[in-house]
Amino acid sequence: MIIYGTAILAVCHLLGVYLGNALGIALGVQANVGGVAIAMILLILSKELLAKRGHLPQVTQFGVLYWSGMYIPIVVAMSAGQNVVAAMSGGMLGLIVSLASLIGTVLVIRWLNKSSGDYESYEWAVEQTEKAT
Repeated sequence: MIIYGTAILAVCHLLGVYLGNALGIALGVQANVGGVAIAMILLILSKELLAKRGHLPQVTQFGVLYWSGMYIPIVVAMSAGQNVVAAMSGGMLGLIVSLASLIGTVLVIRWLNKSSGDYESYEWAVEQTEKAT
């Protein structure tokens, strides 16, 4: 069911917030350090692990995909607004670091897309599409 995808997202989010706060405390910062990123990594890993073991029905996979598709852009937009304010007060160094991280992110995503050819968990079975027609 699609609702299970939401439950997996909620568990990953709670774990990400907890681990981000624990990492902040360990670093001596009173902030959540990377909690959202940790949550997204946990969501991806749990989805892949459960799908490969056959414990995640295809409808639930689509629920996870839906929420990851909604969750990531919203969080990125929220954090980008905060980062822009901090970067503008940092001067030229903030601009250089921002451009370097943007270029690095684009290159890493392109490399990941080329190197991973595992999309079989997102494909519909051929028998189901033939029966529908």
